[in-house]
Amino acid sequence: MTNSETKEFIVNDASGKLGVLLPGLGAVSTTFIAGVLAIRKGLAKPIGSLTQMNHIRLGRRDEGRNPLIKELIPLVDLDNLFFGTWDIFEDNAYESALNAGVLEKDLLDQVKDELSAIKPMKAVFNRKYVKKLDGPHVKKAANWYEYFEMLRQDIRDFKQKNKLDRLVMVWTGSTEIFLTRSEIHQTKAAFEKAMKENHPDIAPSMIYAWAAIAEGIPYANGAPNLSADFPAAYEFADEMRVPLTGKDFKTGQTLMKTILAPGLKARMLGIEGWFSTNILGNRDGEVLDDPESFKTKEESKLSVLEHILQPDLYPELYEDLYHKVRINYYPPRRDNKEGWDNIDIFGWLGYPMQIKIDFLCRDSILAAPIILDLVLLLDLAGRADFKGIQEWLSFYFKSPIHAENLYPEHDLFIQLMKLKNTLRVIAGEKEITHLGLDYYQ
Repeated sequence: MTNSETKEFIVNDASGKLGVLLPGLGAVSTTFIAGVLAIRKGLAKPIGSLTQMNHIRLGRRDEGRNPLIKELIPLVDLDNLFFGTWDIFEDNAYESALNAGVLEKDLLDQVKDELSAIKPMKAVFNRKYVKKLDGPHVKKAANWYEYFEMLRQDIRDFKQKNKLDRLVMVWTGSTEIFLTRSEIHQTKAAFEKAMKENHPDIAPSMIYAWAAIAEGIPYANGAPNLSADFPAAYEFADEMRVPLTGKDFKTGQTLMKTILAPGLKARMLGIEGWFSTNILGNRDGEVLDDPESFKTKEESKLSVLEHILQPDLYPELYEDLYHKVRINYYPPRRDNKEGWDNIDIFGWLGYPMQIKIDFLCRDSILAAPIILDLVLLLDLAGRADFKGIQEWLSFYFKSPIHAENLYPEHDLFIQLMKLKNTLRVIAGEKEITHLGLDYYQ
């Protein structure tokens, strides 16, 4: 496709009710739900959401065409979102939000009736995979395949009860123990056989993902779990024409890395070491206090710099980079995580310098607009008949899933260009290359 050509996409209408399915009714999901309800009532603004607040340039700079993304692309209206959840505790969304302690009670009380009406379904859960949590509100079955069928029925019942037109699922549950792909993850047939045999290489998040795909529902994974990131899931998603994306929402410390590292690399400044430590006290912090769950998160966090900096291409600058990540559970901090980074860099003639960052962030506040964007953009992908891995949504993830023959793109600014160019093409507009020549300005 040349720059003067555009591919025409047929995107089905955005009208109708969209169900948002959220496995895990904790701090992240309740902050998202309560935020959407507050925004609907005009109580707050959707700060952090590209789909709601970001403008997108079309054509040449001198044309002055800069509509909002939501004006360019047909997206579901926030009034047409309906929320369904699963959780290991019976607390409704209002009770769970109060317990999470992210949002002020005064704000929650203004949307109390809507939040209280959102009650979680019993979860698929096994403490083997999240050792620091336990709860009574769980399903009982003989094997993973029976759990899978139970989730499919939950989805159908939720859709019918609320008279929904379409659905999207976003995993907002906890980080599971570290699992790697095995022979059971290679084909659809092997995975379904393993479900019936209750294979230990299958974790609950995979069952949610498999149920979503089986029901034709776009799926995103907000945690670093393996979830749908394996060949059998790709095969199944292609067969069912279901969009997939993930993993692990890009929120605090890793967001800073994907902003800073591309800038240092762009200036060809070397990096000798990057030490990162975090303290947090919410349910996520408690889960990550388990070494096996931390291993899953660590792998997600560590992969970012290697792919951005490309040490194989720039060995003099990055080959010997020492990168260390620590996460420390500190209950008094609750959801107000602190991420501290020490970066040892070097410049002209090898002279050393340092950068220090102390980011007192709020994970759930940073994650909520990511969920909103993913819900709306995955629904868009489904209406455009996109299927399989949606790499153009890598912007939102620490460990974006990608085709087997490609490496993941972690540079935040390349990710943003990929995202916006995809939206331009869907809208029948030209991609923007920023070449700087007269024709392309």
